[in-house]
Amino acid sequence: MIETQDNIPTSKMGRAMKLVGAGAKVGGNYLKYYAKKTINSETTKEELHNDNATDIYQSLSKLKGSALKVAQMLSMDKNLLPRAYTDKFAMSQYSAPPMSGPLVIRAFQKSVGKSPFDVFDQFETQCTAAASIGQVHKAKKDGKTLAVKVQYPGIAGSIQSDLRMVKPVANAMFGLPEKEMQKYFQEVEEKLIEETNYTLELQRSQEISTSCTNIPDVFFPVYYPEYSSSKVLVMDWLEGDHLKEFLDKKPSQEVKNRVAQALWDFYNHQLHTALAIHADPHPGNFLLQEDGRVGVIDFGCVKVVPEDFYYHYFPLLVPEIRNNQAVVDQLLSHIEIIFPQDSPAVKVELQTAFLEMTALLSRPFESQKFQFTNGFIDEIYAKGEEIYQIPEVKRPTQPRGSKHALYVNRTYFGIYSMMADLQAEISTHADLWSDKLKSHWGLEKP
Repeated sequence: MIETQDNIPTSKMGRAMKLVGAGAKVGGNYLKYYAKKTINSETTKEELHNDNATDIYQSLSKLKGSALKVAQMLSMDKNLLPRAYTDKFAMSQYSAPPMSGPLVIRAFQKSVGKSPFDVFDQFETQCTAAASIGQVHKAKKDGKTLAVKVQYPGIAGSIQSDLRMVKPVANAMFGLPEKEMQKYFQEVEEKLIEETNYTLELQRSQEISTSCTNIPDVFFPVYYPEYSSSKVLVMDWLEGDHLKEFLDKKPSQEVKNRVAQALWDFYNHQLHTALAIHADPHPGNFLLQEDGRVGVIDFGCVKVVPEDFYYHYFPLLVPEIRNNQAVVDQLLSHIEIIFPQDSPAVKVELQTAFLEMTALLSRPFESQKFQFTNGFIDEIYAKGEEIYQIPEVKRPTQPRGSKHALYVNRTYFGIYSMMADLQAEISTHADLWSDKLKSHWGLEKP
């Protein structure tokens, strides 16, 4: 039987106590581990990680909102946490414990002004998917099958206090001081607040799906403003599998390549033409078809890429630009990697490390076709670990890197990881955007 919630803690004290309770359980798990270790020296930390991951996830999943969103973001990073955590936190992408039926009906009625049974011909009170901000229910209206996303009560008002509670944990996990994390947390807070605004999500969903209509093998639901509100979003029901279920069916490599190409082209268009990206590329937001087509849902997290940032960040992915020292100096200064007060030694060390990483990330763009492998992803993470050991990176004297890079990088890592899971070979189409960047910097005429 599925465990449901009749209420979600919304007060600062109630939510803080949930996290304190999780901390107490983790402490108990460590005591249990060390006791077993005393009796049996061969005891490993695997059981400890599993117990901690379960207890932390249970607490975060009942809090919902930004606390659970942090777990979702961490689940996409296969190198940051032990596998027990990433596997458990991945559940937050679409299978968190749902609201009970009565709570769903109250939340819907409070936002829309009517009961869902008055709005739809049929409405299923048991949800089909539950994530960090809201959960999805199936409904019928005038012969159409619809997906109704209902936001958890009190989530929007808890974001700031949740992030204040999570910040010390994140600081400790990433080894960064308060001043280094502040501008990034501000960016995360802004995005999370946007994600609780379903009116904005509906607008962006319609804009981006219209912009991407001509991309092969990608399709989107139709949205229904007349049934939606700031806390309820209604769209067509799309069939399909999430990535894990899709791969469990053992599709052919040809089909996997088709899925990967569709995703790649979808993101290429957003990054280099629309300058607005679906910045939540976890598997829960894609419905994959047996024939290789991809349904895209959930445009709550959209990063609008400022044009000025675009023309100073993405050129570093183009080898001809990256090899031009005069341009590189301008780019790294503009995106806040290098500062005028840095010593010559620090400048050389940071520039070398950053260019080595961008060279690795740009490897797919340097050929017409590219084969993604787990080994390639491992290289990226290994390089990240190497860079992290640089003193100025590990213990920075000032925050480095534009805040706009946070969600852009997250998007790239998410897509690269999905490409590797598919073991996909794709056409990169880098020439569609690299020429305009070279032209912008006067290195090649279009």
